[in-house]
Amino acid sequence: MRIRFPYRGFIFDLDGTVYLGEQLLPGAKAAVGALRAEGRRLTFLSNKPIQSRADYAAKLTRLGIPTAVDEVINSSYVLARYLAREAAGAACYVIGEPPLVAELRAAGLRPVDGPAVDYVVVAFDRTFTYRKLDTALQAVRRHGARLIGTNPDRTCPVEDGEIPDAAGMIAAVEAVTGQRVDPIVGKPSPITLAVALERLGLPEGECAMVGDRLETDIAMGKAAGLATVLVLTGITRPGDAAIAQWRPDHIIESLEDLLEP
Repeated sequence: MRIRFPYRGFIFDLDGTVYLGEQLLPGAKAAVGALRAEGRRLTFLSNKPIQSRADYAAKLTRLGIPTAVDEVINSSYVLARYLAREAAGAACYVIGEPPLVAELRAAGLRPVDGPAVDYVVVAFDRTFTYRKLDTALQAVRRHGARLIGTNPDRTCPVEDGEIPDAAGMIAAVEAVTGQRVDPIVGKPSPITLAVALERLGLPEGECAMVGDRLETDIAMGKAAGLATVLVLTGITRPGDAAIAQWRPDHIIESLEDLLEP
């Protein structure tokens, strides 16, 4: 089996593109295997900050796609790397889950449980509470904290539909503080794309972004001059009117269509 597109590097979204829940999507294992056999370069890129890169690598490996940790990038890793460069050792209040907190600590940042901080980090958080929202407000109003976010996704695809994602937490924090969460480092941000391209070691024009979301995956690829491949196994479904607006370079039913017939 051979890959039918000429690009040397491929950036793959995960949820809704490679797998859904605990199931690989059609063609995922074969397409990744063919890319590796042909010497193409690839990286897996997720906006979800609720698991570590090691967790994602382990899941892919368990599902039949052997993956090393350094082949995976997610928004918590990108945020920790970005913030450590911009404000080394900064104190942070985290609206997020333990894997994000661990990533920040690993980067030399200081997550604390209170409002006396330099930054409020806002992420996909299934434990979001009124107390967390109030702490974010007090951090901004009383301590001048800045707001930074992991990802802008409204929902996250799961096996039986969708669940709320980070956009809900971001909207709540922005509403009460009157401040923007900026930057939001995940797709479609060029901050995330720069990390992915660094991993691939290739220029934009030789790479393709493969994903199921128009406003993140396809938007990021188009803005930077990558080829864009929309896969219809996740959030974007066949017949979606927005496809014509975003105009991805290629539209495929599943990753199986990356392979020559």
